[in-house]
Amino acid sequence: MSTRVVIIGGGVGGLSAAHELAIRQKYHDDLEILVFDARADLPGGKARSIPVPNSGTEGRRDLPGEHGFRFIPGFYKHLPDTLKNIPFKDGKTVHDNLVETTELLIGRFNAEPFIAPAKFPTSLAEFAVALEAYFSFDKTGLTKDDVEFFAAKLWQIATSCQQRTLADLDKIVWWDFIEADSRSIAYQNFLGNGLSRSLTANDPHKASTRTLGRVYLQLIMGITTPGSASDLVLNSPTNESWLFPWLDFLKSLGVNYQLGARARKIECDGTKIRAVVLESPDGHTGVVEGDYFIFAVPVEVMASLLEVDQQQGGEVLKADSTLSSIIALKQDVSWMNGLQFYLNENVQIVHGHQLYVDSPWSITGISQIQFWESSGYNIEQAGNGRVKGILSTDISNWDNPGILYGKPAKDCTAEEIKNEVWAQLKKSLNNGHEILKDEMLESWYLDPDIEDIKQGIETGQIHTNTEPLLVNHINSWTLRPESYTRIPNMFLASDYVRTNSDLACMEAANEAARRAVNGILNRIKSEAPLCQLWEVLESELFLPARAHDELRYNKGLPWDGKFI
Repeated sequence: MSTRVVIIGGGVGGLSAAHELAIRQKYHDDLEILVFDARADLPGGKARSIPVPNSGTEGRRDLPGEHGFRFIPGFYKHLPDTLKNIPFKDGKTVHDNLVETTELLIGRFNAEPFIAPAKFPTSLAEFAVALEAYFSFDKTGLTKDDVEFFAAKLWQIATSCQQRTLADLDKIVWWDFIEADSRSIAYQNFLGNGLSRSLTANDPHKASTRTLGRVYLQLIMGITTPGSASDLVLNSPTNESWLFPWLDFLKSLGVNYQLGARARKIECDGTKIRAVVLESPDGHTGVVEGDYFIFAVPVEVMASLLEVDQQQGGEVLKADSTLSSIIALKQDVSWMNGLQFYLNENVQIVHGHQLYVDSPWSITGISQIQFWESSGYNIEQAGNGRVKGILSTDISNWDNPGILYGKPAKDCTAEEIKNEVWAQLKKSLNNGHEILKDEMLESWYLDPDIEDIKQGIETGQIHTNTEPLLVNHINSWTLRPESYTRIPNMFLASDYVRTNSDLACMEAANEAARRAVNGILNRIKSEAPLCQLWEVLESELFLPARAHDELRYNKGLPWDGKFI
């Protein structure tokens, strides 16, 4: 008799779970792994790149589009480990397709763009640039007092013990913790709003200080640690450089991966999950049975499955009532979606990511082609042959009015969204030098997850988002489930699961998948080694202060920031 593991969801979480199971098959010849992806076109979920339909002419391939943010920080540990174990051509692995950025651009309205190093200096010239960047307060609009005040807040997070961080800081919104209301406009825009929304799509008025503070510390440590890479990107479109090779590898190991199979219902006998009802794009349904089930779907999808369960007797929730918290979690989602500009000039702007901190739509960007050239990718063999550069952007605030139409992105047509983002980019970049010109724009593409829900109206929300992003609001840790459940054959592998990563990202999805697989290995009493898990990287410098704070916390005393 074989052991069948059914994985619902074909994004990073589902693929990671399949990967960790498949590479342990030598311990289990009877292991059957099935993955069902709701999408009918491409694997990879939010990580996928998206060919722009019908954009290729005269035999050229379609232009590459993206769903969202392209960013693999240096503090990721779980995902890079998996990438190192995915074969690529010529004896390389997918991890070899990662390239390091070296700069970060901060674009502001009516001020010259500010460029800072994105890695630790390795030469005298780089060191000089770093010093100039870090101490040029006039370029950011921040004052010396702003920076020192913010540093003190980060110090508090760095030196607070784990118990205090979870019990206290997870209950404080980031905006209040950094006391943004009492600080300068530049402080609010740059440190309060811009970085929070641009890097994590988090609303600083709602996001947990525990989550955002830890992310900031990890990013700073990546930039200031010699020899580390703080910001990595792929050297060609995601599908070609990562997802397709990954899927080929899994299939070679016997994984059965099926597109176009959307989960509609969980069948539970009151004790265990018996089966899942799947629906094909043409509306036909089928039932897949299994011994173990891993649900690697986004929080809003899992919540929907549990709501269906409630309506039909609630057998799943009767078997594990704690899963009802997932339904509450589905409210904690935001939008972070991509918009690509295809240019007839290869405008590189900066060798790294671009943060437009004054843009009301919290726009981030990256000039793609400079990182793709090393792999031999030729953009002129795509589209109409005239495209030479790609400025790929993300919109992280869909609720603020823009500068052209005075409307939030949710209320704009696709054409208006394009015009608005282009205008915000030019206002942030064309200060002193005209970097972006209208005549450069060859075409554009908005993430198809932004779907129309209303047509021909002057006001009211026009769009919905079929793939929103979970954000860690205050008090959300108590709602988030573990990767295992009280149902012995049901596991969860998605970015809303409790993980060390503690951020809705590919790293968290990969870690959650490892935890789910470990749960199954323990259930079947496997002799296979468990999946490796990493703690969040923390500097040893802070350990004495945290030990001191733990003693104070256990005595009911407040944080004092001291080492002894």
